[in-house]
Amino acid sequence: MLVEWIDLLGFYQSPAYKRLLAEYGIGSSMSRKGNCYDNACVESFFASLKNELVAFECFRNSEEAKQKLFIWIETYYNRIRRHFSLGYMSPLEFEEKYA
Repeated sequence: MLVEWIDLLGFYQSPAYKRLLAEYGIGSSMSRKGNCYDNACVESFFASLKNELVAFECFRNSEEAKQKLFIWIETYYNRIRRHFSLGYMSPLEFEEKYA
């Protein structure tokens, strides 16, 4: 399922907008009012994606984008890239240490 992360702006809370998302099978994720940390991990992920992959690529089509995104997530982001929230370990290192 495709999920759109949205801020607490009024337009994105409108019933018409929510119906439009539902019509296209898109879920929504919205942080709670006054809790800026609700989506911090998701925001961090998308910032990394934007700065480490998308900013340097010009995809020819959606299939190429999907393939490169999969490779970036599975071979770099989840296995090699160090994460602040995991004590500067990669998710793979973290799982191996604490599993």
